[in-house]
Amino acid sequence: MDNLPPRLRVAVIGVGYLGRFHALIYANMPAVELVAVVDQDPARAQRIAAEAGCAVFPDLNALLGQVDAASVVVPTKAHFAVAEPLLQQGIPVLLEKPIAADRAEAERLVHIAETTGTILQVGHVERFNAGVIALADQIQRPRFLEAQRLGSFVERATDVDVVSDLMIHDIDIILSLMEGDLVQVDALGTPVLTDQIDIAHARLSFSDGAVANVVASRVSEKKVRQIRVFQEQKYLSLDFLHQTLDRAYPEWIPGQRRPSIRRERLAIQPEPPLDRELAHFVHCVRTRQPPLVDGRAGLRALEVALQIQDCIRG
Repeated sequence: MDNLPPRLRVAVIGVGYLGRFHALIYANMPAVELVAVVDQDPARAQRIAAEAGCAVFPDLNALLGQVDAASVVVPTKAHFAVAEPLLQQGIPVLLEKPIAADRAEAERLVHIAETTGTILQVGHVERFNAGVIALADQIQRPRFLEAQRLGSFVERATDVDVVSDLMIHDIDIILSLMEGDLVQVDALGTPVLTDQIDIAHARLSFSDGAVANVVASRVSEKKVRQIRVFQEQKYLSLDFLHQTLDRAYPEWIPGQRRPSIRRERLAIQPEPPLDRELAHFVHCVRTRQPPLVDGRAGLRALEVALQIQDCIRG
């Protein structure tokens, strides 16, 4: 990918609900030329192409030689089939999460990316949440972590279970924050409205004694996206939706036998995480910088998600 043009030529493959946003964000980036969209639904492809001001390509083969990078936003079961030929051709890929439908496919994608030296970024978009970035700066040897990701039922997300759809976001974040190695996974879950796991609870234990409790549901009335971290002398609470981070810590006041608890909200400049994620991908393609969430990180999150699923299914 040497001698890149002044404007990076990008395509979006799969322009359903999320892929449409990829296309519109790229279309508004001054340093990007959105060349085309590709989708198995021709009418949808034409509609999104008209909205984003780009062409429609009939298939992956038409992209070769025409683009410098691509977002792959197809259903999980098709991730490998779409991303593999792009990576083989040396085309950098932003691949939505989870990285693949199973471990073998994920390992193969990572291997191709590493052996060809091609950028592979996995779309764990919450890593680009301004609150998560601020949280990571505050953490020092976390001892207990609790994450909740709850939402109402959405028909379009039922190609995978709640672990792969929602919980995997928090799995990825937790793995990036914890210092010890994951040594044990315990989990419970059940189907409610589908034949897959719709609500799940996992307990992740780490080699340094830290523990993370993770809850995900797609059958709840209220939307909740929250993570709380307890460490020595500090408590942190992040609201993903509002990108707010609260901090509490002991404050000693002369004459008191015990410290008071000081609470404060840290100043964070909110920014749409998907905009930041796509800008990071473009920057990595331009500079050859390894992505924040590379193929290895995506593989690791998938492996833990699969462990949780196996534990639930017994």
